Amino acid sequence: MIRKNKIPRILIAGVTSGVGKTSITCSIIHGMIDNGYSVQPFKVGPDYIDPTYLSAISGNNARNLDSWIMGKEAVVQSFLKNSNSEISVIEGVMGFYDGFSGTSNFSSTHHIASILQAPVILVLDASKTARSIAATALGYTKFHRNSRIVGFILNKIGSKKHEEMCRGALSSLKIPILGIIPKNSEFDIQSRHLGLIPVIEQNELKQKIKKIAKKISGYLDIDGIISAAKQASPFLQASKELQTRYRVKIGVALDKSFNFYYYDNFDALRREGAKIEFFSPISDPVPPKCDGLYIGGGFPEVLGQLLTKNHTMKKSIKSLAEQGMPIYAECGGLMYLTKSIEYGDKKYSTVGLFDAETTMEKKMTLNYTKAQVISDCIVAKKSTKLFGHEFHYSELKSIPKDSKFAYELSIGVGINGKKDGLLEYNTLASYMHLYFDRNNYPYNFVKNCIKFSAR
Repeated sequence: MIRKNKIPRILIAGVTSGVGKTSITCSIIHGMIDNGYSVQPFKVGPDYIDPTYLSAISGNNARNLDSWIMGKEAVVQSFLKNSNSEISVIEGVMGFYDGFSGTSNFSSTHHIASILQAPVILVLDASKTARSIAATALGYTKFHRNSRIVGFILNKIGSKKHEEMCRGALSSLKIPILGIIPKNSEFDIQSRHLGLIPVIEQNELKQKIKKIAKKISGYLDIDGIISAAKQASPFLQASKELQTRYRVKIGVALDKSFNFYYYDNFDALRREGAKIEFFSPISDPVPPKCDGLYIGGGFPEVLGQLLTKNHTMKKSIKSLAEQGMPIYAECGGLMYLTKSIEYGDKKYSTVGLFDAETTMEKKMTLNYTKAQVISDCIVAKKSTKLFGHEFHYSELKSIPKDSKFAYELSIGVGINGKKDGLLEYNTLASYMHLYFDRNNYPYNFVKNCIKFSAR
């Protein structure tokens, strides 16, 4: 069934990283809710952390939109499927035109804005500029033939005079200024080695971001932003039926140590007939009774002491793997399945399924990835092309020479020598993160869980 769907939407972009997109997007969401609107948040790019802030403010789970890992069709379908609130607010990533390469805007914030035909508000850091801010703004509006920019927000304004100079400089562009935010250290959000700290880890962070959002929203033209969102053109939407009959149960590790997930992945598994049951590797004694396990990314190194102490959980996961239960693990999950995680001057004993050790490095590995499946595994058959991303500071050491890998990367680093996806029994663990609806990954995973349950 095809229907015309008018989805009010606005995308918040930045001229660079670090201009305050997350706190400003949270503040816009707060202001809209304060004006009586329900809001569905989205985040451009593969990031897992910033969406936790958008979710905390909106009360709805933020969804990711990334044209590399998802493909254009899945970007549109995810946006349409999840835009069930009165307004959809999309936070951009990096600089507005930063994407896969320096020669095109593919997988950039602008690319997503173009795919979704979304009006854009550009955030500019005014802290070290005045009249020159107009040159920056002009460049962004003219760099692409259709920038979609309908407004500016100026962040870190130093004084009333500074504001007047910036307003005067931008007046010739005939694009409205929809926010003037003063420079204030109280608006800063705490970070660590992978960026912001996930809200799920610390309850006080949730309270802090709500406090910041309330204050900043007072400096924004919320009515003007809502008006811009309502001017977005309508979509033609095709409705899709979801699977409702559960055939298997998949246990998903979700707590302070493991929380890097795309909620669309859960929806994809449910559509294929999986019931999801969450559990905590920190506090639960064993995983739930299930037919498969999914251990996502996160910060197992930070919570290493608590993970180490839970001996029954570690033994149970290893035993289930040895019994042939399908287990899919990404990044933090991969680290947890090795023998140990070394973090600072501490070394934590972990599951020990893979005969390797994890150490933390000073250099971040951050890439989009492209791989080919070289060995059949629980999510894909040999020769399948995979698109994903990797995002970590850790590295695996002492990997046995006879280790078996599922993936060979043409783009990205992987675990060892462009190889990724360690295989043991019916377990697949990789540094590469996947978006399930890019391919038949959820169908294959559920099918393998059904085979295990029927034994």
